Amino acid sequence: MTAIDRSVIRRPQWHWWVIIPPVLLAALLFGAAIGEVSIPPLVVLKVLANKALNAGYAVDKIDEGIVWNYRMARAVVAMCCGAGLALSGVVLQALLRNALADPYLLGISAGASTGAVAVTILGLGGGAISLSIGAFSGALVAFAFVALLAQAAGGGVGLRAAGVIVLAGIAGSQMFNALTALMITKSANAEQARAIMFWLLGNMSGVRWPDVLSALPAAMIGLLACLWHARALDAFTFGSDSAASLGIPVRRVQLLLIGTAALVTAVMVSVVGAIGFVGLVIPHAMRIVVGHRHAILVPASALAGAVFLVFADVISRVIVPGQVLPIGVVTALVGAPVFALILIGKRTSP
Repeated sequence: MTAIDRSVIRRPQWHWWVIIPPVLLAALLFGAAIGEVSIPPLVVLKVLANKALNAGYAVDKIDEGIVWNYRMARAVVAMCCGAGLALSGVVLQALLRNALADPYLLGISAGASTGAVAVTILGLGGGAISLSIGAFSGALVAFAFVALLAQAAGGGVGLRAAGVIVLAGIAGSQMFNALTALMITKSANAEQARAIMFWLLGNMSGVRWPDVLSALPAAMIGLLACLWHARALDAFTFGSDSAASLGIPVRRVQLLLIGTAALVTAVMVSVVGAIGFVGLVIPHAMRIVVGHRHAILVPASALAGAVFLVFADVISRVIVPGQVLPIGVVTALVGAPVFALILIGKRTSP
């Protein structure tokens, strides 16, 4: 190993934890200040000062409601969802050694959507099962289906394994999306069907502060689990045999991290619906910026995912005057070209 390599490995990473708070604060302020209704920045700051510091500034109640109950709540939930989905992508790509692995492509989002819709429309569980539990159950069933299908197809190793997992994920996504559409068609009225289909594309219009109580703990669980197992994730990028040779309990760590990814995805889907490309694009982009070490990649991906989804939410509110687009449409419109550029850059790099 060269001196340059050692210096890269030993480079202190404290600066990431220094820049994260101000960047998140700036993103929150941006999310609270920009929207369909024009509110002066000074009024926005007064509202936030009143709520956070009990400053006592005189502000219009309507402006206060828009800034705090609508925009700020959406910004916080978008931040949590972006961070959680990006972390899920980091985990799945490391454990499966597949650059295309993410909750959306592997059917986890589709399964979570099916579970959530089953609880909402069919009344599965007779009211004893919450939306998040239904989504989590659907996410686990979907991932188990994809894993069994890939194993039955005999993925082997290397490129063939990557291709088989992706194909199995596509099959699982299509099947669970079809089940969701079938439930909506048979059991929902026209108004319910429209609301659910809009939600399935990623809808933050109904997000309020109580949703933070679901999204924030899920994002924190995902972040802490990834940071705690950063060394294991580094080892898994070289294969499960390499991880086992380093003394890592492979099966237990795999089940824990995949379960965490499924839980985080399920909670986010239950709050805002299925949002694609965040778990796929953000980890790739951050690997280009900070490298492959998960001690750095995990906080960088969480930060980038949080900021990206806040910006996507703002764009969804202002891009079409008088209408709010599903946030999943915005992430796809931005994420697909960015991912294409990443792929082209990797192909042309030496």
